Amino acid sequence: MPTLTHKESNLKEKIDLSIGRITELTASKSHLIAPHGGELVQLEVSADRAAELKAHSKEWPSWDLTARQLCDLELLMSGGFSPLRGFMNRADYEGVCHNMRLADGTLWPIPITLDVTEDFAKKLTPGSSHVALRDPEGVMLAVLHVEDVWQPDREAEAKAVFNSTSKAHPGSDYAINKSNPWYVGGKIEEFQAPAHYDFRSLRLTPADLRSEFSRLGWTSVVAFQTRNPMHRAHVELTMRAAKQVEANLLIHPSVGMTKPGDVDYFVRTRCYELLLPKYPHGTVKLAMLPLAMRMGGPREAIWHGLIRKNHGCTHFIVGRDHAGPGKDTDGKPFYGPYDAQELFKKHEQEMGVTMVPFQMMVYLENEDRYVPADEVPKGAKVLDVSGTELRQRLNEGRDIPAWFTYPEVVQELRRSYPPRYKQGVTIFFTGLSGSGKSTIANALITKFLEMGGRPVTLLDGDLVRKHLSSELGFSKEHRDINIRRIGYVASEITKNGGIAICAPIAPYEATRQAVRQMIEPFGGFILVHIATSIEVCEQRDRKGLYAKARAGIVKEFTGISDPYETPSKAEVTIDTGKLSPEEAAQTIILHLEREGFIGVNAN
Repeated sequence: MPTLTHKESNLKEKIDLSIGRITELTASKSHLIAPHGGELVQLEVSADRAAELKAHSKEWPSWDLTARQLCDLELLMSGGFSPLRGFMNRADYEGVCHNMRLADGTLWPIPITLDVTEDFAKKLTPGSSHVALRDPEGVMLAVLHVEDVWQPDREAEAKAVFNSTSKAHPGSDYAINKSNPWYVGGKIEEFQAPAHYDFRSLRLTPADLRSEFSRLGWTSVVAFQTRNPMHRAHVELTMRAAKQVEANLLIHPSVGMTKPGDVDYFVRTRCYELLLPKYPHGTVKLAMLPLAMRMGGPREAIWHGLIRKNHGCTHFIVGRDHAGPGKDTDGKPFYGPYDAQELFKKHEQEMGVTMVPFQMMVYLENEDRYVPADEVPKGAKVLDVSGTELRQRLNEGRDIPAWFTYPEVVQELRRSYPPRYKQGVTIFFTGLSGSGKSTIANALITKFLEMGGRPVTLLDGDLVRKHLSSELGFSKEHRDINIRRIGYVASEITKNGGIAICAPIAPYEATRQAVRQMIEPFGGFILVHIATSIEVCEQRDRKGLYAKARAGIVKEFTGISDPYETPSKAEVTIDTGKLSPEEAAQTIILHLEREGFIGVNAN
């Protein structure tokens, strides 16, 4: 390399200084809000360290992550949960539950915990154990360095975090009834990120979004959190919010776990993509957030704001009843409509994220425009379509008004949620042995085959026992396994637009409810209680099972030595002591017609 002259050296120095100033100026212009805690935590290790972890992983116990834990781990590893560096230890957990603060005083409102079984917890030693965290297929994603192992008071946690211990609150119900009873806390090292094969261009980490905002010159960004499809009111709300604070817009839907019964994120994301041209060019971006929501209302609003801060957002829209789970069993809302806004405002300065509060947007028919509910002129006619009404219109194939949503969104929703006469449905019989379930089921099948249009499958109790559950006995545990297998097969049939007719005894209420919850996200579920008396069932007993049960020869026989729990919420109740199989089948047909699953539009 030739030696520079003194003059050339001075020139190079000036150029370097100039470039430095340009670089500094560019950096200042592209400056983004600092992550929560001042540093974007990213837990990915070097290739050498990854090889070392892999070699040692054979010595460590493995934990297969649940769906919620998988979401939490992904946001821990990407920095979405900065400043957290792992699942919370006990000190952080207790600080968050009681004071919304980590042990070092940093604001954080929601516990991020790894719940495990007691047997697994007893294998671990704080300070020395390591756990290989794996996805459902057994792929190691990260290593947890165990700091704390403890048994929390999950009811106290639910009360502190959600201000509720009700099963009707999804967050509370998970904490008390669905999570494992022991917690393990400690720092994490990322081995590899979870694999995603869908919408890959939209799965942007905090670092990805920050890089994109810097590239675009976006220093002021307002984020919109959603777990539902967006319609005209949402577009109007988000556009107003962005204009109000002179910011660009990030549409940032949660695509991890949301509220049971929500529209699945595949459909929602396709709908979001259709709406992007409705915004001014170059001012909106769509990205997916793999968040497992807790539906925690006010605390969750702060959590959502901090997560968006980590993604580079300066502002956050907080609407009416933000992240609220609705009402309790007495019809009372879990949170007030503006509780989330009030709590967010209290911590806004400390968070460094500016809240953009909004009321519900309503449509003024006479003026053909949307306005916030508090700006409705006196005497104006207001129109609205609730989520329940929208589902009803989709189920019934009725028109969805153009003032409510866009034609392309309606088309996408109809493609994914056809009218009920095109949906799959499960007719699930329950009743004592000999009550007439199989006979009615066979009569019903012939009626469906006569109508045509949808495939029909019979999952009879005896047939399932023979082909799917031949290894099972008749203990309560095995009966539950058998019914859940039937439910799983029925859910697949229903999901694919078929009709599943299930005719087991299904004696336990909790198991029947579990099957309902398994099927209803995919289509219809009609519980038919064959309420034939035990006296009539015994008279019909061709196999002599009742006599053998009363003699103690057949053990754990439903109705004799094992209980039958009468359904609390059957859609149809039939006593075959009073109705013939033909009459009973027709009763079910009429109910299905009333509910829209069959009718004049069926084909």
